[in-house]
Amino acid sequence: MNWLRVRELVRKEFLQLFRDRKNRPLLIITPLVQLILFGYVVSTDVRLVRTAFLDQSRTLESRRLMEAFSGNKTFQINHVVENPDDLDALLIQRRVDLGVRIPPDFSEKIRKRQTAAVQIVVDGSMSSMAAVRIAHTATVLETLNTRLIRELYPQRLEYGRIDARVRTWYNPNLDSRFFYVPAIVAFLIMLLTLLLTSMAIIREKESGTMEQLIVTPMRPSEFILGKTIPFILIAQAQMILVTAFAKLWFGIPFAGNAFLLLGATCLFLLSTLGIGLFISTVSQTQQQAMMTTFFFVMPFFMFSGFVFPIINMPRFIQWLTYLNPLRYMLTIIRGIFLKGSGMEILWPHFAALALLGIVVFTGAITRFRKRLD
Repeated sequence: MNWLRVRELVRKEFLQLFRDRKNRPLLIITPLVQLILFGYVVSTDVRLVRTAFLDQSRTLESRRLMEAFSGNKTFQINHVVENPDDLDALLIQRRVDLGVRIPPDFSEKIRKRQTAAVQIVVDGSMSSMAAVRIAHTATVLETLNTRLIRELYPQRLEYGRIDARVRTWYNPNLDSRFFYVPAIVAFLIMLLTLLLTSMAIIREKESGTMEQLIVTPMRPSEFILGKTIPFILIAQAQMILVTAFAKLWFGIPFAGNAFLLLGATCLFLLSTLGIGLFISTVSQTQQQAMMTTFFFVMPFFMFSGFVFPIINMPRFIQWLTYLNPLRYMLTIIRGIFLKGSGMEILWPHFAALALLGIVVFTGAITRFRKRLD
């Protein structure tokens, strides 16, 4: 191994990367812009529910129900309609998220101390959001029910009860941004390293310098090191940059060890760089390499647990996720960010990343060596 040749190839790669003005924003500005966009867009928090009311009772009790919804900061009553068709039209046109229909006998049943039904119509086109809206609605109705019972039965009732005091660890306010932003950091590192590595060797082929490199005394292993070391350094710099930005801009807590995160990134890069090298060996043009890269990116994204819980996937897909390096990286980065987890907890994921990385990187080098011979 001649480290002088490796150093000069690394130097040449850095010069070639930063000499092209198109690469500069890709390496520095693009990760920050994407982190900001994803950080604000990817969220499952329900902060505002647009609501329409159809009050067919028009009594004191029905007005109290409307006041219970308007007094909750999550609900915003945008429309009060006169007939059921108008309520259906608002939901179909997506002008409201939830409709409340109060029947004519609502107050009469309450005064008779009977159960009064209220129809809640929810836009279920997004099932996860609809479930959260229904939960908020149930909370409002439960609070109103408790208040009405106290008014109907003013006497004090003494009885034993269960007092549940819930304490949420690691994310006290249940802010979905705390869950998604660390995952976005890992996803951006994977995407950029795959794109850059997959086009590194293709660039040599298209520029006509590949044949010159082959006839030099440089060994294949030295060539691979010279091509991948710059991207390892760039990826680590990007990890530091986007991690600091996630903490300072979004206020994401960082409770773990920064050096442990950098170590996990190195193991993660073994897989991403290996896949990028493999793509570069099977592609003939940069356009073909880019399309092949996105062929890998989408399954990695879908099967990583980034958005959809792996436990909800079919059993066959769950087994496939064990071949996905992003799955382990997301567990590690979320554990380090939110829980402050150490190696004693995360070592199985580190071991899986190391094993996958060694297998993928070795396979990519073997194939590339065959192409050089």
